[in-house]
Amino acid sequence: MADYQRGPHTVYDIKYHFVWVTKYRKPILKGDVALSVREIVRRICMEQEVSIIKGHVSYDYVHLFVSVPPHLYPASVTQSIKGKSSRFMFLEHPFLKKQLWGQHLWARGYFCTSSGTVTDDVIKQYIEHQDKPLDDGFDIADDAQ
Repeated sequence: MADYQRGPHTVYDIKYHFVWVTKYRKPILKGDVALSVREIVRRICMEQEVSIIKGHVSYDYVHLFVSVPPHLYPASVTQSIKGKSSRFMFLEHPFLKKQLWGQHLWARGYFCTSSGTVTDDVIKQYIEHQDKPLDDGFDIADDAQ
């Protein structure tokens, strides 16, 4: 249990891998712009109590592997990071407005996958080895029937 995160009433291990790209896949994340994106993403994650496990800023995309508290869902995390980082980037680097018209730094979509230390098979086996299973695969303890 040493790797689990703790909240006021929770113990959790929820990890997501996010990838999102620049608008029109423009290779603009270089030098100072890339450093700014990294710092802004770090700050936004810290504000939301999202722990960055690993991240990577490339010329036209960002990879982020994070541990997320259970009260946040993937869409809210990416919406916050992409929205706030876009606003701050245009303020810090006004020349981006000429390359990316319409006040959009990031493309609309994103990739997300969950990650964890427990596989689907382990969870299924754990559930199967509780009390007697019912026919539909949704178990009830013997004394609760």
